[in-house]
Amino acid sequence: MSLDLLDNFMWNALSGPLWSISIGDANVRRLAPGFSPIVAFADTERPDFATLATLCEAQQPFYCENWRGEAPAGWRIDAEASMVKMFYAGGEPPAGDFAQAVPLGPEHAAQMLELALLMRPGPFGLRTVEMGDYFGVFEDGELIAMAGERMRAGRLREISGVATRPAHQGRGLAKCLMAGLVRRQLARGEQPVLHVMSANEVARSLYARAGWLEHREVPVRVIVRED
Repeated sequence: MSLDLLDNFMWNALSGPLWSISIGDANVRRLAPGFSPIVAFADTERPDFATLATLCEAQQPFYCENWRGEAPAGWRIDAEASMVKMFYAGGEPPAGDFAQAVPLGPEHAAQMLELALLMRPGPFGLRTVEMGDYFGVFEDGELIAMAGERMRAGRLREISGVATRPAHQGRGLAKCLMAGLVRRQLARGEQPVLHVMSANEVARSLYARAGWLEHREVPVRVIVRED
């Protein structure tokens, strides 16, 4: 299966299947307010910041991938790193304890956002739960672990928002949730993909042992339009 769409995945998602929940034009798009704060460029060598300025609120951070240039006037780079794009190449994962997973919906959005802000699995918004299937584990009414689906392009389907509260780590909750999502995606004929920060060697090693392979490494930045 071709992984070409994964190279500029955010753009291929926002300009394709996620067009209806994004705003912009044929050069630059961002997810609509309320969703994950992500922007994407059709041409990452010559990104259209002039149009993007009309789509973004001042001082609000947005994530983008693949862009390496200097920040133009009126913009600043608040953070930059690199992330690895991975794709699943293993067999069907074991069922594990996925039965304990609860489907998450808009009624859980506040708890999901709180967990995402605590554990920082990537850009997240109150409406991110609407982008795909999300599952979580609760104890005493508290959301202690979650994982779900975000971007999609072609047959590629991203697993994202993987987070577990510190007091509950080491129990295999995230592994179980991810395995359940992988099984569902494979049954739909989709190719599971994910992103992980390059510096997170522990996660990369865990994913590799679970059947994930690395596709390529790309820059990721947090950019802000100044007043």
